[in-house]
Amino acid sequence: MTRARPNRARPALALLTAAVLVLGAGACGGRATTHHKPGTSHAEDTGSNGRLLKADDGDGHRLRQVDADGAPEVDLAVRPDSEDGWNAHLTVRNFRFTPDSVGGGALAGRGHARLFLDGHPLARVYGAWFHLPESLLRAAGGGTHLTAGLYADDHTAWAVGSAPVRAAATLGDASASPAAPPDDDTTTVDIAIKDGKVSPAPGRTEIKKGRTVRLRVHSDRDDVLHVHGYDKEAKLPAGRTVTVTFTAGRTGLFEVETHGSDLLLTQLVVR
Repeated sequence: MTRARPNRARPALALLTAAVLVLGAGACGGRATTHHKPGTSHAEDTGSNGRLLKADDGDGHRLRQVDADGAPEVDLAVRPDSEDGWNAHLTVRNFRFTPDSVGGGALAGRGHARLFLDGHPLARVYGAWFHLPESLLRAAGGGTHLTAGLYADDHTAWAVGSAPVRAAATLGDASASPAAPPDDDTTTVDIAIKDGKVSPAPGRTEIKKGRTVRLRVHSDRDDVLHVHGYDKEAKLPAGRTVTVTFTAGRTGLFEVETHGSDLLLTQLVVR
């Protein structure tokens, strides 16, 4: 009588199948991810940091809201260039520029900046300094109100309190001599309201305690301006530019809004 030989292939096949299952379970959801970095979680890599809002930055980039504690911050300063145009300097906190991973997931405190001139997109920035030649300013239609906002690698806009993380500065006359002296100890914020929309999109304006704040607001309808925390109010007649000036003597975060249309115009961060 012939004995049946044991099938040694079956145990080997079972071991191979188990190994495949173990390796498959260890993968991130069974699919490759973009720009997955050592030490980052799958949640970080897929851009789940913060809460994605329906609102956008005014240029089609959705807001990604994070808590104020530890949120990215930016300051913006401009100075005339000795040869041509202006140099913009961005000082960031709780944030670093990551040009190598643009298009990837929204990692906390990383990404790039965007510059806007009078609310219109001007340039994408991947470092602390950016040169603004006069040719670029002319091509953008001219203007004096420069705004910098911080964005994640997936191009969503970092936001706190439903407002994008931004800072603003005012350019002098681009046709004037670059040697013109800088402005006095005054921070000027220019805001326009048209058809129920605010330009530039509401953001944060960083102000050093003790500086003079000059708000210049132009509205296409009658309204009332209110600066919270400083109890400053002013009527906004339709079609006119109204200037409100005060000293930033209190530290904190203060909202500037309209009473009639209930619009957020900007947030003043006094330090």
